[in-house]
Amino acid sequence: MENSEKIIARQLLSIGAVFLRPGEPFTWASGIKSPIYCDNRLILSAPESRNIVEQAIADKVRELYPEAEALMGTSTAGIAHAAIAASILGLPMGYVRSSAKDHGRTNKIEGKLNPGEKVVVIEDLISTAGSCIDVVDALREAGAEVLGVISIFTYGLAKGLSRLADAKVENHSLSNLDALVEVAAEEGYIAKEDIDRILRFRANPSDPSWMD
Repeated sequence: MENSEKIIARQLLSIGAVFLRPGEPFTWASGIKSPIYCDNRLILSAPESRNIVEQAIADKVRELYPEAEALMGTSTAGIAHAAIAASILGLPMGYVRSSAKDHGRTNKIEGKLNPGEKVVVIEDLISTAGSCIDVVDALREAGAEVLGVISIFTYGLAKGLSRLADAKVENHSLSNLDALVEVAAEEGYIAKEDIDRILRFRANPSDPSWMD
């Protein structure tokens, strides 16, 4: 039976939420040339895949954090996923803004959050993990007990893994780059020889020699 990481990877590929272009790399905002681009917002427009992904998020929360009292989405990509998974679980939900509002109550955290409340953060993508850690820090400062992060996909970049470890943040992703390239090769999205090139990119994104 196919494992859950490959099932999710297959869904992401089928709806174009993940693109693999080792022969024609994408340019990230940092200027890095990348063979992969991820847009998990597209999950919301694909009902069948959306149902699979959101149920997987809910199942992961039940499995790993049965004591969770609320879900908190990252702004903006994690908000809808947190809302749908919270509805499945029957839990309260909120989200954390990238910066506090400059009007009204100047909230950074939207939704009710009680001191000491056990929360799980829902994120769509873990790359260098900076924005995710900012969300966790804001919740901790507000008195929440952050049990962990459930994300849809991770590149598994060393920088992201190191940042999460330093911040004592536990992340569990539904799928990852290893599962993705395996499924992509099986289904003909990439050639089998491209697997090594893509994994070499992950090992050192700033080194363009992976393109050789």
